[in-house]
Amino acid sequence: MRRKVKQGIYKQMQKFADLTRTMITTGKLDRAKKCFSIVESLYITGNAQTKSAISNVYIYSVSGVLEINHLNIEKLFPNTLKKEYIKQINAS
Repeated sequence: MRRKVKQGIYKQMQKFADLTRTMITTGKLDRAKKCFSIVESLYITGNAQTKSAISNVYIYSVSGVLEINHLNIEKLFPNTLKKEYIKQINAS
């Protein structure tokens, strides 16, 4: 059962990342910022699995689109997501 829940959160994060990426590519940055805000609150209040899904799926997926579209991650990401993004960059 735990495995199913774990896969579920990763799939949900991928769907939310897809939604956020759509908002970014269509120029709806205000809506994308709302998505970032929601994900930040999930990251702060979530358990280890939620944090892992956000780091490994959401931030990775969304940051690539931001970079491709030459958008400033520093201005768009909330502080918590920005710190996690920097960890990913330094790890690679």
